[in-house]
Amino acid sequence: MRTTREAGEIFGPRMTLFADVLSIGFATAVACLPLVTAPAALSTACAVLRGVREDRPATAGRYFTLLGRRLRVGDLAAGTVALAGVLLVLADLALAGAGLPGGPAFALAAAAISASAAVVGLRACGRPESVTDWPAAVRAAARDTVRDTGGSALVLLALAAAALCAWALPPLLFLVPGPLAMALTAVHVRGTGPDAYRLGQR
Repeated sequence: MRTTREAGEIFGPRMTLFADVLSIGFATAVACLPLVTAPAALSTACAVLRGVREDRPATAGRYFTLLGRRLRVGDLAAGTVALAGVLLVLADLALAGAGLPGGPAFALAAAAISASAAVVGLRACGRPESVTDWPAAVRAAARDTVRDTGGSALVLLALAAAALCAWALPPLLFLVPGPLAMALTAVHVRGTGPDAYRLGQR
């Protein structure tokens, strides 16, 4: 990605990337509306942002083009599993809050398991393998989650920030997928080796 402003350009490339991230975020939010398409939508957003390192356009048009090419049974199956997992967690937390014996301890354990599963799922979306092979992406993400605890903490912080922004200002719900995808992409890129490109830098 170029880092210098061209003649006559009002905004620098970093501001352009920021605007692109917001447009990708809106496109991702729209693509997530059927719910079962959420993993594929977030994975595609990460793929588009990875292309920035090779000076490929990070536009909503390119996003929907890539998403249309890749949607398949495996993507919908991944979305179904993710949705079922979220519903199961919500049901478990509801039961824990109903005054059952051992409820607080169960809620704490459920929260820890849910956080770990969320990190693995999000890191899988950030991996290139998720475009064609979800099982491989999940296996690699699980290894990354254990080996790269710093990156896993960053993923949790990014998720918490996205949730806080959406809770404080509900209209931001349609923009936060973009920054979240950027964070997932950056976490993956930072772990690909000392000579790897960094998002926004050469």
